[in-house]
Amino acid sequence: MTPAPTTMKLASLPLIAALLIGNAPQAYTLDTKASSVAVKVPFLGIGSRTATFNTLTGSVIFVPDKPSAARVNVKIHTRNIKAPDALTLQRLKSEKFFWVDKYPDATFKGSNLIMTSARQGKISGTLTARGVTRSETLFVTFDRPPTQAAGKAIGLTGTMKINRRNYGMTSFGLVVGKTVTINLKARLVPR
Repeated sequence: MTPAPTTMKLASLPLIAALLIGNAPQAYTLDTKASSVAVKVPFLGIGSRTATFNTLTGSVIFVPDKPSAARVNVKIHTRNIKAPDALTLQRLKSEKFFWVDKYPDATFKGSNLIMTSARQGKISGTLTARGVTRSETLFVTFDRPPTQAAGKAIGLTGTMKINRRNYGMTSFGLVVGKTVTINLKARLVPR
C-alpha cells in the first residue's frame, strides 16, 4: 500500500530540515571564563618567560560543509596581562612591549580554516598588536570535529609563533628572544 501524498510530504519534513540545518553556518561565542592566551618568549638564551591574558572576547562561525568559509574574531584585552613578577609586568605594559595605555587590545581575525584531519587544522588570518597588522597562522586542535558539532560547545587549543620585532617590540634585544610562542586555550559556546 502506498502512503498518501500528504503523509509522505509530512514524513520527509524532518529529513529536509536536518539537511538544511546541517549545512547552515554555526555561530559560536568565546566563553570568557574558560578562555585564555599565554605568550612565551626566550629569556637570556637559557630559559623563557611566560605572561597570560585572561580577558578575551570573540566569535567564530563554522560552515559544516565548507570549513574554509570559517570566520574567527578574537579580541585580547592587553591591559589585563598577568606576569610572574611586578617588574616584568611593568615592562610588558609599557611602550617597550604591549603599550597598553595606547593599544588596550590586540586582535586576531581568521578568514580561512583548512582542516588537516577531523580535529586539527590551521586558520589563516591577521594579528594586530600595537597598531601593526600582519598575516599569521594559528594551528588549532579541537576536542570534537567542528564541522559536526552543531549545537554543542567546542574546546580548542591553538599555537602561533610570531616575531615580536615585527610588531614594534624591539626592546631588550640581547636579553629577550625575538620569537614569541602564543598558546590559545578556548571554549566556544553556540549562540
